Amino acid sequence: MKIEEFQFPSDWNIGPIARWFDFTTKPRGLDLSKNGDQIPFFPMDQIPLGRIRVSEFTPKLLAQLGSGTYVENGDLMVAKITPSFENGKQAIVDIERDFAYATTEVIPMRGRSGESDTLFLFFYLLHPEVRSDLAGKMEGSTGRQRLSKTVLGDRLIPLPPLPEQKKIAHILSTVQRAIEAQERIIQTTTELKKTLMHKLFTEGLRNEPQKQTEIGPVPEGWEVVELGSLAKVGNGSTPKRANEAYWDGGTIPWLNSTKIHDRFITEANQFVTPQAVKECHLPRVAPNSLLIAITGQGKTLGNSAITRIETLHQSAPCLRPIPRRQIVPDFVLWFMQTRYDYLRAIAHGGGSTKGALTCGFLKTLPIPVPSIAEQEAIATTFQTLEDKQPSKTSSAPSFTN
Repeated sequence: MKIEEFQFPSDWNIGPIARWFDFTTKPRGLDLSKNGDQIPFFPMDQIPLGRIRVSEFTPKLLAQLGSGTYVENGDLMVAKITPSFENGKQAIVDIERDFAYATTEVIPMRGRSGESDTLFLFFYLLHPEVRSDLAGKMEGSTGRQRLSKTVLGDRLIPLPPLPEQKKIAHILSTVQRAIEAQERIIQTTTELKKTLMHKLFTEGLRNEPQKQTEIGPVPEGWEVVELGSLAKVGNGSTPKRANEAYWDGGTIPWLNSTKIHDRFITEANQFVTPQAVKECHLPRVAPNSLLIAITGQGKTLGNSAITRIETLHQSAPCLRPIPRRQIVPDFVLWFMQTRYDYLRAIAHGGGSTKGALTCGFLKTLPIPVPSIAEQEAIATTFQTLEDKQPSKTSSAPSFTN
């Protein structure tokens, strides 16, 4: 819906951003050396996502400054190049200097004294519809498109009186700070989990002496065996999407690699028919089987998950525990979390453009095996930590619908 079609309070104004907000320009005759021979510089990688303010910068010698965009303390820096703009890269400068420089790929702007609030504009520009509209007006070649200052300045903005702008911005910044605090907790918990994984999978729980193995040090009482000796490894497949008889009215759960992000799979979001199972020879996967993504876009490749339901699967090897070996699937799952980067390196290092692993390789993957009691204790430790980890919030708040 266009902004002109919304009903706003009678004391709100609607007009282009440039009518009430100023684009920052370097003052004539400014002496850049007034603060010494170095100047704060913000490269694109220091302009954050999901944070309001930015204080971290890279000091640059004035003699090495070269090109850059002049910004002042309190300015809102908006990334103007794709994909940084579409991703929401922007932040308000918060430093102990009057001015700084930034990458040429930002547009600095600020509220006008007595009229507009910079923080209000910050949240307005994060609104998905606003950013989508502006992204559609970017110019340039594919992959190097940029948002022009003119297009940004011409974008309409609903503007309440300044006191109300500040109240709205304050409420949204309170929510944003809570989100940022949650993100810090998640990051801290993630780092704790990595540290704990390294400790438990190299030292165990019983303070045993260590021995050196092909996967590094492990407790003397542990075995290191091939994954194929612990589980039957089988691959899945995808019924042809064009064959409606395989999918329409399906009731049998079927998983693709993207579901492996769930770590513990308790439900499927796709279903196939009995005809698909029969004609495509789809193997059934028992509950508590381990799945490993051997293909996939983005961060999917190398992920592992346990399915708690009986299901079918796409291209992830299914590791079904062999009854004669005492193995706790959840223990193997947590160990596989430590192998994520290694598996991705193996896949991409093999020259594959798709980043594919093989079942044959996974069968030979070395796995540490302590006693069943220690496996259960280690798995319980990580599950407890997982249960306490807060959910990740995906986006910042916005103030219009």
